[in-house]
Amino acid sequence: MHDERLTIVQIGQDVFRPPPQLDNRSAGQTGTETIRKRHAQVLAADHRLGDPSALQDRLQSAPDGLNFGQFGHGGTIAMRARHRYGPPRMTTADEKPPQTAGETASFGFTDIPAAEKAARVKGVFDSVAGKYDLMNDLMSAGVHRLWKDAMVDWLDPAPGGDILDVGGGTGDIALRIARRWGAKGGHVSILDINHEMLKAGQTRAEFGKLDPAVSFDWICGDAEQLPVPSASKDAYTIAFCIRNVTHIDRALKEARRVLKPGGRFLCLEFSRVEVPILDSLYDLWSFKALPEIGGRVAGDADSYRYLAESIRRFPPQKDFARMIEAAGFEQVKHRNLTGGIAAIHSGWVI
Repeated sequence: MHDERLTIVQIGQDVFRPPPQLDNRSAGQTGTETIRKRHAQVLAADHRLGDPSALQDRLQSAPDGLNFGQFGHGGTIAMRARHRYGPPRMTTADEKPPQTAGETASFGFTDIPAAEKAARVKGVFDSVAGKYDLMNDLMSAGVHRLWKDAMVDWLDPAPGGDILDVGGGTGDIALRIARRWGAKGGHVSILDINHEMLKAGQTRAEFGKLDPAVSFDWICGDAEQLPVPSASKDAYTIAFCIRNVTHIDRALKEARRVLKPGGRFLCLEFSRVEVPILDSLYDLWSFKALPEIGGRVAGDADSYRYLAESIRRFPPQKDFARMIEAAGFEQVKHRNLTGGIAAIHSGWVI
């Protein structure tokens, strides 16, 4: 395939011809759309841009920002590509998930107005994005790599699948899935609400070493309002993200919406330690050692303190399993990792 250059064009720009009218949107979408442009032959064969209905089906985009573009590994990552019409703008739509007056949400051990949580969490991850692997190493003593391997082992992704990885900005889960597929191929959409996390993932050299049969797109979007068509994905993965979402129940319902019948939900998250003594040791590490080390190594003790506190506010394994069932999933199960320091939850759309 020819080397690709990706261009991001917002609907409303007059590029070659007026944009098609896209009126029949799936749940969770807004009118803000972006188009991924690839090599002309690929566009003609794959996306049929002259056909508005085909465009609507193929290119559903983010209400909360930009779709950074689908690319093959022989191409250039979207954020680094030369842009024909000026540099791509990373903007966020004005529309936000509805909030109830007086509603609060947890931010660590503090309750804050629910409308403020997304911005506060964004600030945390803006701060740690460049050292995200270090953050996970500190929070898990390096074991997070084994946990992520275990997650993809349990997922056992079928070749040719179409998977949505939410909160996956740095690409850790997507890379593991892609390596499983190899030359058999498949597609992963990597979605994150945080631009800095997406940029950190897109600059990883590992993506350029994968088989070109595996494709990716990078989407800036909200887990509570996924910019993804209903019943379009074979699997939904989310690792170390869902505890940071303002309304976990809404995120779970959105996960259920975008999965096809027979689709799989898989969540890896820090959880409740269930081994005596280990729980006390992990608390000591999380609340005493971790913020101090985070302050010295990363220069940000407050972010690491929030991350530790957010784990304690997250529901225990069985309570979270009931939330997954309430969202409409069936055959919900969980597996503890390292005595419950983390857990993987699985559910199916049947």
